[in-house]
Amino acid sequence: MDLAAFQSLHTTVLWAVFLISALFGAIVHRTHFCTMGAISDIVNMGDWTRMRMWIMAIGVAMMGFHAMAALGWIDPTQTIYYSGRVIWLSALVGGALFGFGMVLASGCGSKTLVRMGGGSLKAVVVFFVMGVAAFATLRGITAVLRDRTVDRVAIDMQPGSALPSWLAPLVGWDASAAAWVGVVFGLGLVVWAARSEGFRRSPDAWLAGLGIGGTVVGMWWVSGHLGFVAEHPETLEAVFVASNSGRMEALTFTAPLAYTLDWLIYFSDKNKVLTLGVVSVLGVVAGAFVHAMGSRTFRWEGFCGTRDTALHLLGAICMGVGGVTAMGCTVGQGLSGLSTLSVTSMIAFAGIVVGALGGLRFHLWLLERD
Repeated sequence: MDLAAFQSLHTTVLWAVFLISALFGAIVHRTHFCTMGAISDIVNMGDWTRMRMWIMAIGVAMMGFHAMAALGWIDPTQTIYYSGRVIWLSALVGGALFGFGMVLASGCGSKTLVRMGGGSLKAVVVFFVMGVAAFATLRGITAVLRDRTVDRVAIDMQPGSALPSWLAPLVGWDASAAAWVGVVFGLGLVVWAARSEGFRRSPDAWLAGLGIGGTVVGMWWVSGHLGFVAEHPETLEAVFVASNSGRMEALTFTAPLAYTLDWLIYFSDKNKVLTLGVVSVLGVVAGAFVHAMGSRTFRWEGFCGTRDTALHLLGAICMGVGGVTAMGCTVGQGLSGLSTLSVTSMIAFAGIVVGALGGLRFHLWLLERD
């Protein structure tokens, strides 16, 4: 591949990412797909419909990821989720902090972007504060704190922390055979989610479960298959086009918020180029905006008081710090990560749920005090 062809591929990959993330944003806006909302529905009303949406999306993403791995379309070891170092304390603490913050900020990172597209000025503030907090935890003051504390507590799992990677040598299977285990497990999640009669009768529930899961699969394919170049025309090294991490990537919305702010601030710097993360952020906002305008649900929204502002600011900081510490958000760990059957992702998602429950109890305490 010559340099011109590589640059053309780079453009194609970014456009594909934009379209997939725009579809993600439109589906989330249409169906009210939301992890915080799903947990809140269970706690307050005993309604599992939105959680079943989430479980089905995980199942679809898991089936797609492992089917592509089994067919040789992607290399599952080329993701951050397959690392042999399980930073379980970072995942647990960061996940809990993120879960608590998303309740205070009225939604996680992806929901914040969708709400921005729907006209929420509150979400715009959360976006900027969360992005700054995430950047500080990637490279700044909280990054030093993270590195010197929770990141030092880890378990080494060889050859990797994803279940198929250590299941294969344990039972004597090759990597392809082990990948089909992920397909079967994902199918089980889809079947469980569809067992509810209320879920089966809801077109939006099916759209959310199949559509959101499908966008994660699409991102894995674009990044890991379409965007993989075995030999860069200049460095002659294998490369994943437009990747921030240098590895295959899917949807996630914590660090990309920081990358987006970095790209906006240093736009004139030719070294700051568009990446999968930045384009996915822009795509989600655009998709939500188009659906909001098309469905006539676009509404301007602002803060209703000092306490509302303070809670959203605190929640944004918690999400920025927690999301980077846990190496992902409800989408990054709760969908993309879980689709790989990563042990770290499972711990992070458990932390997010625990943190969200704590946030809901905190909100209840505030209401009772009033």
